[in-house]
Amino acid sequence: MTIRVMLVDDQELLRTGFTMVLQAQPDMEVVAEAGNGAEAIEKVRSTAVDIVLMDVRMPRMDGVEACRRICDDGPDAITLPPGRERPKVLMLTTFDLDEYAFAAIKAGASGFLLKDVPPTELLSGIRAVASGDAVVAPSTTRRLLDRFAPILPSESDARPEAVELLTEREHEVLLLVAQGLSNAEIAERLFLSEATVKTHVGRILMKLGLRDRVQAVVLAYETGLVRARGA
Repeated sequence: MTIRVMLVDDQELLRTGFTMVLQAQPDMEVVAEAGNGAEAIEKVRSTAVDIVLMDVRMPRMDGVEACRRICDDGPDAITLPPGRERPKVLMLTTFDLDEYAFAAIKAGASGFLLKDVPPTELLSGIRAVASGDAVVAPSTTRRLLDRFAPILPSESDARPEAVELLTEREHEVLLLVAQGLSNAEIAERLFLSEATVKTHVGRILMKLGLRDRVQAVVLAYETGLVRARGA
């Protein structure tokens, strides 16, 4: 299956560099480009896209708002032709400057990558999201949440009482997911098989009504299960 990718960034040079990397892959194709969020929304309406690589800071409409309108099912969400699935959004951030990256995750993004990510990580991230996973690099997740969670305003619709539905083991797994551990790391920590951890993560998402493990991280921080250092 060919992964159809759209690049959204106001820097044409960056889009050109990413295009060269992606087009060299046998399983990827760059089907559209956009220089801002508003243009991205129009392109999504007219072009079948699987993955949107979206910058955070852009003119006219930033990546957070564009992500929300592409991913959300609410009243402001864009309308797509019948039968076409909504693309998944992978945010691009410079991290040190973009405190909005966390907000983008809350807006529905399936993960985030640093703009200077090595090509191999960029490609594996795109493939992971296309396969239904979420890109949550453990070290990046910890740094991002530790830095920005205490200062971001929250309009949380998180439901702390729903956490009570989890078993003791599921609660343990959720805490480790929130700390940025991968399934393999959680399996090693809890002396479980990786397949068992994956099953626990799936049940956690189902019980809490979450889309992916990125939202699980957000919920854990917003409900106080885990706190950023210095908070």
